[in-house]
Amino acid sequence: MDLKHIRNFSIIAHIDHGKSTLADRMLEITHTIPERKMRDQVLDSMELERERGITIKMQPVRMEYSPKVSPKPSLGEDPLSWASGKKENETYILNLIDTPGHIDFSYEVSRALKAVEGSILLVDATQGVQAQTLTTLNMAREGGLKIIPVLSKIDSPLARVEEVKKEVVDLLNCNPDEILLVSGRTGEGVENLLNEIIKRVPPPTPTLLPLTKGEVPKAEGVLRALVFDFKYSNHKGVIVFIRLLDGKVKRGENLIFSVSGEKFNSLEVGTFSPEETPRDFLSAGDTGYIVTGIKRPGIASVGDTITKEKNPLPALAGYMQPMPVVWASVFPEDADDFIELKSALGKLKLSDSSFSYEEESSGSLGRGFRCGFLGMLHLEIITERLRREFNLKLVITTPSITYEVILKRGNNEKIYPHTKNSVRVYSPYFFPDDGNIETVLEPWVKLKVITPVKYLGNIMQLLFDHEAEIGETNNFGNNRSSLSVKMPLRELMRNFFDELKSVSSGYGSISYEIDEMREANVTRLDLLVADEVVPAFSKVVSKKRAEEEAEEAVEKLANLLPRQMFTLKIQGRALGRIISSRTLSGMKKDVTQHMYGGDITRKMKLREKQKKGKKKMKERGKVNIPQNVFLKMMIKGE
Repeated sequence: MDLKHIRNFSIIAHIDHGKSTLADRMLEITHTIPERKMRDQVLDSMELERERGITIKMQPVRMEYSPKVSPKPSLGEDPLSWASGKKENETYILNLIDTPGHIDFSYEVSRALKAVEGSILLVDATQGVQAQTLTTLNMAREGGLKIIPVLSKIDSPLARVEEVKKEVVDLLNCNPDEILLVSGRTGEGVENLLNEIIKRVPPPTPTLLPLTKGEVPKAEGVLRALVFDFKYSNHKGVIVFIRLLDGKVKRGENLIFSVSGEKFNSLEVGTFSPEETPRDFLSAGDTGYIVTGIKRPGIASVGDTITKEKNPLPALAGYMQPMPVVWASVFPEDADDFIELKSALGKLKLSDSSFSYEEESSGSLGRGFRCGFLGMLHLEIITERLRREFNLKLVITTPSITYEVILKRGNNEKIYPHTKNSVRVYSPYFFPDDGNIETVLEPWVKLKVITPVKYLGNIMQLLFDHEAEIGETNNFGNNRSSLSVKMPLRELMRNFFDELKSVSSGYGSISYEIDEMREANVTRLDLLVADEVVPAFSKVVSKKRAEEEAEEAVEKLANLLPRQMFTLKIQGRALGRIISSRTLSGMKKDVTQHMYGGDITRKMKLREKQKKGKKKMKERGKVNIPQNVFLKMMIKGE
């Protein structure tokens, strides 16, 4: 198809602003999915997405649309120049990429924006502009995309259309008439939105530059496609999701990854409708997929360029590597499952390139992997996928961040050889004792908080409790404020988001980015069960909150841990001493219940024998901690 009839766009918004519902209506109107197959959140293919009502993975889909009436020219555009060459019932290819809205999945959004020319900025008419709206908007602007502002949920009785319109006008500095109104639930305004996409989003343009001889090769002999995502199939191997920028690709061609240098044959090419649909070929401007047949991990990578083996072209600009901000160690509950866990992580990495992992070992937990995530929700989603998709039973350590620890001079060279007096600590269990530490540095974040003005007092107190530095405050729209804040990443992870939602009655929202490293006043908190340290429960806490954190953790573990056959102690240790303790009573059995009458000494002998057995069990017994206890200790509020 001619490039002028192709439009590539995405939908970006804050979480729960109606992206998936709007995409459903688009698929209905364009008849991409038969009515009998239609369901809610049709692009959210993962069970976890549908269960939680959020988008986790970006999802591309190709729609064919013929406007019933030719679109009208936009404001200020010459009607004659717009009308030239326009015909009734022209068919357009609309390539949509639905993106996640949660801040933890912003890397997914950044990759999707590289593969499109325009973006729908969706704002909930009942909630207004939110913090993540600003973050995704900045990404789209930096990519030079055409922004189409749209208000959703206009059918809601709580909709504040005019107020939110003013917020969007202030944000984009646009004409109020450019803002479109839609309802994903009823379908109102969606057809008009499709017409406006055709009108406002520019068609794709080839990026190919003249070669060294000054000649541009014919389209048949060239290919340049940007890999923006991929997945793994047991039968087909790696399937790469591509945006074709130059040339054409068909089945059976010899291709090569520009960065990795891996050669392969295209076993199948096709588009998304939204399931994978094979086609004869893909050409410039298309969004689709290529089945590579490669079954080894680490070959394909997001941001790589695919070209033809016989006529390789320079690689396209790729993506910045994601920076993990939360770390947790993952161990198989059964040591025999280590190889299976390694294989599962490799396959999962193919469908989510934003998390990282490397092998590590622990004296008490055995061999496992230290994994890096983009946030707490990202960690929760990945570990849940490992359980559901690969049937693995896991032990997950308490999430932590990266600390830079400067050690005191002396005997530390024996403990931390080759460290040059400094060590990076990813796992709390390996955090040095206070006596060996000179200074600790930790990452801070720049935070943007948006909230109605009436909740500012509560939020200020919350920020103070989380060691935040408050910067400038700006008012915008109707009675809403934007706060610029700096805070330790450690405190952001300490349930800050949930507490913000609580004190702002659900109206507060945040977005953040990593800032500088600063000195930290922290220590390691260990939990001891039956006098043995459990590495999975160790965490790094503020010295000011060490006693409070120890009390909370010990109390929580005491409530979660099943009773054992013997009495045991659960203790919290920090700052070189035990600062919290609970005793968990052992199970009791009346060993004399079967006896009737007789000499009392018979009963006394049995009780004495039981007492000796309990004492021996306490000395030698091992406490078996169920897997669900590790998970519940990780999640706040459990």
